[in-house]
Amino acid sequence: MQDSYTDCLTVARAELATAQRLLAAEISAYPTPISGCDAQFNHLLAERVRIADALSQLDASVFVPTPRMPTPADRMESR
Repeated sequence: MQDSYTDCLTVARAELATAQRLLAAEISAYPTPISGCDAQFNHLLAERVRIADALSQLDASVFVPTPRMPTPADRMESR
């Protein structure tokens, strides 16, 4: 059976949500005190942002310009 692209997007969302939960658990279990220059902790924080950005990009509406609608503000076809 062949997957459709929507099935792949659903799997991607689920995997990113799992990664987000696992990363949140790792961050909350990180030993304290945490210094501002802790490279490993800062990397975890950066990964948290990357995962959140990836999830939001999967749900974002994308504008694809065409000759008849070159900008998102154009509500009608331009001729």
